[in-house]
Order: sequence, then structure tokens, then C-alpha cells
Amino acid sequence: MSVTGKPLDRVDGRLKVTGAARFTAEWEVPGLVYGAVVDSARAHGTVSAIDVAAARKAPGVLAVLTHENAPRLQPMPAKVGGVQFRGEGGITETRQPLQTAAIEYAGQPLAVVVADTHERARYAASLVRVTYADKVPELAMASAKRKTLPESFLGNNEEKLQVTVGDPAAALAAAPVKLERVYESAITHHNPIEQLASIARWEKRNGTDFLTLYDITRGLEVLQEVMAVSLGLPPESVHVICPFIGGAFGAKGWLYAPPLLTAMAAKAVGRPVKIEWRRQDMFAVAGHRAATRQTVALGATRAGNITALRHDTLTHSSQSSGYTEPCARVSRMMYAVPNMAFSHQLAHLHLPSPCPMRGPGETVGGWALECAIDELAAELNLDPVELRLRNYADQNPETGKPWSSKHLRECYARGQKLIGWEARSPRPRSMRAGGQLLGYGMATTMYPAGRKEAKARATIFADGRALVQSATHELGNGAYTIFRQISADALALPVERVRFELGDSALPAAPTSGGSTTTATVGPAAQVAARAVLEALKNLALRDAQSPLFGAAADAIEAREGRLVLKASPGKGEEYGAILRRAKLPSVMAIDEAKPGEEREKYSFYSFGAVFAQVRVDEASGSIRVARLCGVYDVGRLMNPKTAHSQLIGGMAMGIGATLMEATHYDPRNGRAVVRNLADYHVPSMADTPDIEVEWLGIPDPHISELGARGIGEIGCVGTTAAITNAVFHATGQRLRSLPLTPDKLLEA
Repeated sequence: MSVTGKPLDRVDGRLKVTGAARFTAEWEVPGLVYGAVVDSARAHGTVSAIDVAAARKAPGVLAVLTHENAPRLQPMPAKVGGVQFRGEGGITETRQPLQTAAIEYAGQPLAVVVADTHERARYAASLVRVTYADKVPELAMASAKRKTLPESFLGNNEEKLQVTVGDPAAALAAAPVKLERVYESAITHHNPIEQLASIARWEKRNGTDFLTLYDITRGLEVLQEVMAVSLGLPPESVHVICPFIGGAFGAKGWLYAPPLLTAMAAKAVGRPVKIEWRRQDMFAVAGHRAATRQTVALGATRAGNITALRHDTLTHSSQSSGYTEPCARVSRMMYAVPNMAFSHQLAHLHLPSPCPMRGPGETVGGWALECAIDELAAELNLDPVELRLRNYADQNPETGKPWSSKHLRECYARGQKLIGWEARSPRPRSMRAGGQLLGYGMATTMYPAGRKEAKARATIFADGRALVQSATHELGNGAYTIFRQISADALALPVERVRFELGDSALPAAPTSGGSTTTATVGPAAQVAARAVLEALKNLALRDAQSPLFGAAADAIEAREGRLVLKASPGKGEEYGAILRRAKLPSVMAIDEAKPGEEREKYSFYSFGAVFAQVRVDEASGSIRVARLCGVYDVGRLMNPKTAHSQLIGGMAMGIGATLMEATHYDPRNGRAVVRNLADYHVPSMADTPDIEVEWLGIPDPHISELGARGIGEIGCVGTTAAITNAVFHATGQRLRSLPLTPDKLLEA
């Protein structure tokens, strides 16, 4: 009966293609009115005056909120929902909207106009006149006055940002072969299809304020607590709803100005308010991957054994955020290097706050490391795969812990066969195809295999159906489908008789969906809840004299195909529904929690893979085309190969964009994003994307959970940028160290 691991179609697929799936902006709320935001045209200074008289007189306007009349919010705590907010390395910003006249970045919300239609709200917002007291903004990392050395990346798991292992300085000095290179990456934006949106509705329940919030969040519990603390409410007086998310890639989980503004506006007018943010606004308020300048130094023997590694990162954040792109995550564990040093320096600029973006730290940090490894291979005249094999880490080099599961060698071997690595001429600029330069490149990829604690509720109904619920999220990754599969197997029911519900803070708690942890976290919770409800059902049968299972030992009974039966005599038993109907119960329910145990301290949990790329380069124009892209992954057991395939090729396509085209530029005079739409910010189209070949080993991780599954949402993005960059070097003989690899850089090299 098992359906876990089968390529089932998405249970929400038909809803989405027919328009029946309800996204945040599509909820129909009686009495709804609309908000429009006025944002700052300056990057630094204060609002010396804000004239809203014309806006207030405009047709249909109900209110105009500014820092002068907006509701006062309570200060944000240091931690919310177990996530560190404040301080250097904190996950998000502490600035709250419309609380002061200070301006920290261009695009910062300065006012909200509420009107009876969206169009009237937008028009009235255009009538607001702002007078600025300008200050000179700091927009460049190199010249920033405020630079710090954050000690830790303070997300869900604290991680040191300044680390030394062994004596890297001495090892570098003594190394027969050494190199030091600088790699720079641009600011990039998430750009999911669904833009930011919130709907807030206030009401009185038992004489106290109650807020219902429809939002695009992928962190129900954290958003609930942020809203409660900021608005002075108990958490149980905030209800957050989000059954579908139209893509996130790291956004929609960390920046809270949009839902707070919506709740404040709804409070002010006494009616439900919706605010939909335009695509242009997304470049200011939705977060981004910060730019980096990374220095990687390697020391090695002439035989190719790496003896020293130093990886130093300069990145930036806003004035009210300490978020730090943790670029050395990959370098700390990838290769068997005895002497290592990693540092992160943070420059605070008058730009919007960055936040995690698919493979935060790993994507750009892994690009720098894997390009440096490729450069070392060229220096030593070694095959890039062979150099990596000579430095293969059989245990975590930083901690000394054994891997929970690692089969990277097999990924290398299979990837070489897929791409046709044996046809690669070792000498750069020696291969051509159809008049174009042809190049092959590869890179190792990895991602931490995280797991957190989560709760789930399972209910079996008298008609033989079942419902499993958890306050997790569907970001387009197939969560509805795989959790339905896992639940069906745990309940011993056909998958079509099981429904899975998520996206509601009233459901049993689950953590923010991020860091490729959702499957490994919520899957076990669904399992234990299913087993708990079967135990409750078993107890009903054992106490019922009319049941064929009456008087049997509890451990002699098991669930099979929607029935409880005797293990020794499977023909003796009865259907779930019969037990409930005889007990005159419409259903039986159980809630349980799953959490990682001591194995997290015993083993080092990571997923691994190898990405291989073939590129074609036109010498006259400098244009680069990815002709082939192959990835082989060691990610544990897959819950659904169909949804997994989409996740992996989606990450790899995103890697193509980061490598060849994506960058956000800011006007050096006012700090405003120059590129603010999808016409100018180019993401990979079908014409940019080749057939992507993806394979996985399918070897369960025996220590992460009973499911043996590790997350796959981000590993596809990590490694792709380096594989393509290294292929461009092999094709042209020119080493580009600045992302994106645009034609002008290749022509100037």
C-alpha cells in the first residue's frame, strides 16, 4: 500500500491551474477597503513635513496614516518564536513602520492611504507631498562608516561567523602552492510570481480585540507572535491564515512592515484593509540577497592535498538589521583541510534589509570556494574532479563528527558519465562547437540537513476518511502532496481517503518553512500523530466486547489497509469506521509532537551533490549559453520523485540566473533601485534554460529520521553558479570572478 516515494501528481495542482487555489490577495472579506503606500524617494534623512491635505480630500479616502498619527507599536523583543531578531547576525530588522520620521532607505514606507477602492487609494497616495531633510547616504560597502564583525549567524540555529581551526596562517606561509583570489557577487532579488499582500480584519471577541490576518507568510507562528507583541495582544488573539504561497525562495518570512502596516490601517478605519504591493515595491520591502566581496586563500602540496584554507567575507545589511550572509558555511565542511580560518565583516548601508535567499550563504559562498578549487586544479594541472577526490572529507573537518550519510563519490562518478566528462580536453580554450567556444565545468554542492520540532493532529472519521493537520506551509514545493503521502502510509489508508491541511496558525505548531527543513520536520510529526490516533482507535476496540479484537494484547494489533487486525491472524479485525460507529463517535483525534534527538549531537547532517555544466561562448559578442546542465544528488530518501524533480531543476534554473544575468543596481545619488521590474531584471526564460538532467541516489539517511529524508529545496541552487563559471573558464581561458557573468565582463577580461 505504501505511497511514500511514489511520483504522485500534486493534490493542489488542479486547484492552481484552474484558479481555485486561494492566495492571500484573493480572499473575499465583507466590507473590504484598500490601502496604498507612499514610500521614500530618499535613502537617508528625515521627513521634515508631510502634507496629506489633498489626499484626505480625494474621493473615497477614509484615512491617511503617517508617523505623526499612526498607532504606536510595542518594541520588538530580542527573540520571537525562537528566532533571534536583534543584534549583529540577527535574522531580520528591528525597525517598525511609521513610528519615527527617520529614513533609512529609499522605498521605505512613509504613509498609508486607505480608500474604498484600490484605484482611489493609489490616486490619493500620489497626492501626498513629502518634504525631506536630506543626509548623504552610505551606499558602498568599502566606504561604510559602520562596519562590524558579527560573532554569530543568529537564525534558528546559532552558527559562528568568526572561526579558526588549526594554524592557517602558518600553513599558508609554508604551502608549496598557494593562491589568493577575490570574488564579488551582486545584490539579487527573489522575485516570486506572487507579490506581497496582506488583509487585516479586526473584531471584538469576548470584549477584547481580535485580529485575523491573511498574509503571504511562510512563518505562521513567528508572524503571529510578531503581530501580537507589536500590537500589544496575546498571541491567541491573532489568527494568521495562508494556505498557499506563490513562491518565496527565502522571502516572505522575515520582514514584517507590510502586515503591520495593514493591521494598523485596519485599526484606524475600523474596517478590513487589503494592501497589495506592486512589483516595483518588492525591490524595497521584500528582502534580497546581499552583495558580497569574498577573499579565498588556499595552500596545497604539489600533489594536490589542501593544507590551508582562509575564507573572508565582506557583505552588507541595512541600518536596522544585522543579517549577515554566512558565506563560509560551505568552506567549513566541504574538504579535509586541517587548517582553516573564516571571517565575516558587515557593512551597514542605507539600503533595504537583506534576508535569506535560496541557499543563504551557501550559494555565493560555495561559488567562491568552488571557483577557487577550480583555479587550484588549473594551477596544479589536475582534473577538477580528481582534486576534489584527493581532498574528500570522510568526516566533518571542523567538528570531527561522522556524517549521518554521505555518498558524494558516487555523485561525482555519475555526473561525469551524464555530462560526458571523458570528452573534455583538459586545456582551456581548446574545444569548439559550431564556431563557438565549448567548455565543461563542475562543482560540488551541499546543504545542511536540518530538522526541527513540529506538532501535528490526526483525525479518523467514522466514514473511513482521515485528516492530518499542521501549521506548516505550501510554497509551491509540493508540501500538500508529500505530507498526504506520509500521512496515508502512517494511517494505513489509501491516499485518496486522506487529506492534509496546513497554512493556519490555529493548527498544531510547526516552524517557519526555510532552510530545507520542512519535509524532515513535519513529516515525522505527521507520522507520530497518525500512530497516536491509531492507538486511540485501538483502545476503543480493545474495550469493546463486540469487537473481534476485544481482549487482545495491544502490541498484537496492527493497522492494515484501513483496518485494525491481529498481526498473527490478519483476517481477524475490522475497519476503522466500524469501531467508531459502534462507539457512536463521529471521529477520534490525537495530537503529537516529533523532535530531533541526541543524534543531532552525534552526527553531522548534510546533503551533497555534484553539478556539471557545458557552455557555449560566442567570442564576438561575449554571450554565454548553458548548453547542458546535470546534477546528481545525495539527499536521502525522496518522498515524491515528481515534486523533487521540480524542486531540483527549479533551484538549478535559479542558479543559471544568478550566474549569467541577475543583479539589482541602485542609483548612487539617492539609493533607489534602478531595476524595479521583470522587464529589466531578467530571470532565466525558457530560451535561457537548457534541458536540465537531474538524478538522485535515493539512499535513506539512517539517522535524520525514520523517513530517511533530507530537504532538497536549496541544494539545487548551490553549486550551479560555480559549475557554470568554471565551464566558462574552460571554454575561454578567461577567469571571471564577478557575478553575474555578463558579456561586457567577458569582452573586457
